[in-house]
Amino acid sequence: MSTQLTTPTDRQSAEALARSKGEPEWLVALRGEAAELAGTLEWPKPEKMRIDRWNLTAVGSYEGQQAVGSVAELPEIVRELVAEGTENLLVQRNSGAVLKQLSEELKAKGVIFTDLETACKEHGDLVQKYLFQAVAKDESKLQAMHAALWNGGVFVYVPKNVEVELPLQAVLYNDNADASFAPHILIVADNNSRVTYVDYVVTDPGKITTPFVHHSVVEVFVKPGALVRFGSVHHMAESGADLTVRRAIVENDGRIEWVLGDLHDGVTLSETKSVLKGNGSTSDAKVISVGANAQKMSLTTEAVHFGRSSDSNMVTRAVMKDEATAIINGITKIEKGATKANGVQTEKVLMLSPKARGDANPILLIDEDDVTAGHAASVGQVNPEQVYYLMSRGISKETAERLIIYGFLAPVVSEIPIDTVRVQLQRLLVRKLEG
Repeated sequence: MSTQLTTPTDRQSAEALARSKGEPEWLVALRGEAAELAGTLEWPKPEKMRIDRWNLTAVGSYEGQQAVGSVAELPEIVRELVAEGTENLLVQRNSGAVLKQLSEELKAKGVIFTDLETACKEHGDLVQKYLFQAVAKDESKLQAMHAALWNGGVFVYVPKNVEVELPLQAVLYNDNADASFAPHILIVADNNSRVTYVDYVVTDPGKITTPFVHHSVVEVFVKPGALVRFGSVHHMAESGADLTVRRAIVENDGRIEWVLGDLHDGVTLSETKSVLKGNGSTSDAKVISVGANAQKMSLTTEAVHFGRSSDSNMVTRAVMKDEATAIINGITKIEKGATKANGVQTEKVLMLSPKARGDANPILLIDEDDVTAGHAASVGQVNPEQVYYLMSRGISKETAERLIIYGFLAPVVSEIPIDTVRVQLQRLLVRKLEG
């Protein structure tokens, strides 16, 4: 089934599509309201980047998908991303899920791992409680458009005191630029639970050549004492715009760990925020990005402290090639009353070409006296003295530069606690850096 929306702001079309998929009335109404909002709101205005000049209207048409029976039936680009022996897997192709696997052990413990469209029908009361509560649908045109059009997606719920030892993995892929590709990821980790979630967002390089928009929202709710590790790697075709907003709400003594590889080949808007609502809540974010050709990227990582003794750490390392441009913002906001809070951030950019540009902007916004906060930022090119030293030891210039680049990224890559993300990120880094 393929249903075309006349415009992203058409309430009637958004509601008609929702009803054609059998969605509950509360979701039909939400989509309709969001479609109307999208017609009144403006696009986000990230620092020093005019995303309103990008092609943001190629959202495509909803395209229903046929389920597959096993991983073996998926294309090679997906199979190579699936960790060997994975029991817990969800695969979305274009607009809908095609494969869902969850071990019987986790089912017996009450863990829910399914596509979000199914969860809205089967676990409506639970989903409705959290959907668009971390990222409001009226924040900007992007969020409103997404609320009206999202499809497929992922829903994870981990009950109290349950520990999910093996990662839950999702592969979200697009092989048709005319199909809408707008997954929404919603994760709820109840009190004292533990879960690791990993996803890969990719396109089939042989089938995507025309403009498309991937717009995605991630909402993570970390309840008291819970731990969520969230790993994500994006690597899509140059003709696409990757617009991704991530938000975590962390309660007392909860912890969120972000591990992000922004390796998309086209224009990129990536916003990741941890709201440290509870006392003793913590956030750790590690971001790696590589820009090439004439790519433009806006990457923002943010931590907002409300809880006392809350702690945040943000590390971003980016490599810019050719004529690529990256605006990298690190924002630490400590609100009044967040005593004993600690916020640290580091942004480093390595430029491999005279025409490449990297702009690192560390920002501290402090409204409380009894806190600690710090930042560091650097932008520079490959050190010629380091290249000369390696060449004097018989290493070619090309190899020397490659070693320096990987050495620059290694402190972040080596600290990634999720083995599957680290391995795949290293593989994709080689692919993008070396063409």
